[in-house]
Amino acid sequence: MKLLAIYPSLDIRFVTVVLLAMGLSTPGQAEITSLDSANIDDVLNNAAVSIVNFYADWCRFSQMLHPIFEESSNIVREEFPETKQVVFARVDCDQHSDIAQRYRITKYPTLKMFRNGMMMKREYRGQRSVAAIADFIRQQQVNPVKELQSMEEMNTLDRSKRNIIAYFESKDSESYNTYAKVANILRDDCTFLSAFGATSQAERFSGDNIIYKPVGESIAEMVYLGSLTNFDLTYAWAQDKCVPLVREITFENGEELTEEGIPFLILFHVKEDTQSLEKFQHEVARQLISEKGSINFLHADCEKFRHPLLHIQKTPADCPVIAIDSFRHMYVYPDYKDLNIPGKLRQFVLDLHSGKLHREFHHGPDPTDSTPGQEETGGEAASSPPESSFQKLAPSETRYTILNRGRDEL
Repeated sequence: MKLLAIYPSLDIRFVTVVLLAMGLSTPGQAEITSLDSANIDDVLNNAAVSIVNFYADWCRFSQMLHPIFEESSNIVREEFPETKQVVFARVDCDQHSDIAQRYRITKYPTLKMFRNGMMMKREYRGQRSVAAIADFIRQQQVNPVKELQSMEEMNTLDRSKRNIIAYFESKDSESYNTYAKVANILRDDCTFLSAFGATSQAERFSGDNIIYKPVGESIAEMVYLGSLTNFDLTYAWAQDKCVPLVREITFENGEELTEEGIPFLILFHVKEDTQSLEKFQHEVARQLISEKGSINFLHADCEKFRHPLLHIQKTPADCPVIAIDSFRHMYVYPDYKDLNIPGKLRQFVLDLHSGKLHREFHHGPDPTDSTPGQEETGGEAASSPPESSFQKLAPSETRYTILNRGRDEL
């Protein structure tokens, strides 16, 4: 190449890196599996770990990532030659928009990780370099389950974290394999430990078992009562313990929470006001447990989110404040004092799902279902429109914009 002719002393390794980044050179034969509707489930379900590049050919950043992703695959394949241990794959989102929609892909390129076919909530957010991606995959191969060599180690357990401890007769068992799969998926949310054989014998008086130790010294442990070999049951139980029903949103995790693709129900409260948080947690558990999975229950520090509060015409002095962020608009719960009214918070969320909040946002309170003077079934004549379940606000910006502006202000 002309570059080499002009600079004959230029380090060949440097030139290779430049060409690699430009997409003009790809050392080795990369093993990147192209996914489509016909093979995606089979490929992902049969791989312990998969990292998938969701891209668009017209996207400049997607073009830049291709050679880096391919070289990362080459390096990882040398270290982990078992083809089902780690899979590098890609999806052309223009050609397979159904797959992009299925995994809620909103920007390119996006790197998502899967374990045995299950998509992890946290996508890859590290550097887009060969070394960084390869190192990320190495970290995913580390066993998240710490083996206890002595039960005395339980005395030094960090009770500021959520801990799950399993007691098995043998490490070579279906029960432990199931437990390890669950631990791999929830490794970022809980600390997983296990003990085997003679070490765990005192805790296995009724057989193999799994327990959960919540945060705090005074809170009693909880025992898993389901089948130890049933992955779905074990995972559901562990997820319920490891992932709080009401999570804190921060500027560090806000983008990750947004990419889960479901609206936010947020309590803004002063950090020291734990009473309001406990009340909110109680009412969410009492009224909205059936809505888990359709909306994220979150709480936020009023001071840190001062700017987003101004966006909904509130200040920290107004806290506690409850609002829904649908990613299109924000709606404020009328009065925090009404939180413990049976069904009030639940109706607020149902009005979001039915479209009532959005409709009233643009057109004002809904008219009554029946005309004035006409009796409704089982009730008196409606004489006035029903009270709106929200206060009308300016349209919300995207969550990214709100978070970035809030961060700039800090």
